[in-house]
Amino acid sequence: MHISEGILPSKILISGYVITGVTLWYSLRQLNRQSNPSEGIPQAALLTAAFFIASGIQIPIPPASVHFVLNGLLGAVLGWYGFPAIIVGLLFQAIMFGHGGLTTLGINAVIMGIPALIAGFLFHIRHQIKFPLRKSLSLQLFGFLAGIAGVGLSALLFFSIVIINLPSTLDQQLEKTAIYGLMFAHIPLILIEGFFTAMVVSFLQRVKPEILIN
Repeated sequence: MHISEGILPSKILISGYVITGVTLWYSLRQLNRQSNPSEGIPQAALLTAAFFIASGIQIPIPPASVHFVLNGLLGAVLGWYGFPAIIVGLLFQAIMFGHGGLTTLGINAVIMGIPALIAGFLFHIRHQIKFPLRKSLSLQLFGFLAGIAGVGLSALLFFSIVIINLPSTLDQQLEKTAIYGLMFAHIPLILIEGFFTAMVVSFLQRVKPEILIN
């Protein structure tokens, strides 16, 4: 779910960097307000590595092949650390795997990073919303919602931006048909990531619950 170089006009690329810069500044500001801003760095580094590796795990879902994103998981577990973690992961993916590029790093960070923050918000409002469910079931439910929100919103942003900004030199109808096919291929991925996120947060609750306190 990376936008490659040479597709988007320069105004979109610049806007992507502006939005990324502002969001990164705000995320770091929120982290600096914590009593110990460096406390979450170890798990941020671990999940950044997972995010980096996930793009190499291909899942064949006809008519295309998709890969894990895990941005919902990063948002749920890392909170405000999620956005800078995704930027670092995207940078290394672009340099080492050729996924995306340096000119599209800003817009790709917007596509994957902002949904991660939204997913984190959804996950943590479980403390404010009281359901008649056991704590473990509530955790799994909101973990599932975070997982599907992260990749679902990213897919929506990705396909919207690409379709609106298709270069006029391409066969518009052919490209849109291919994009719509790729959209449908992401529906199973959204559900898979939802269940996977629910499983991971449930596991963390059992072995290291302090990670999920915030």
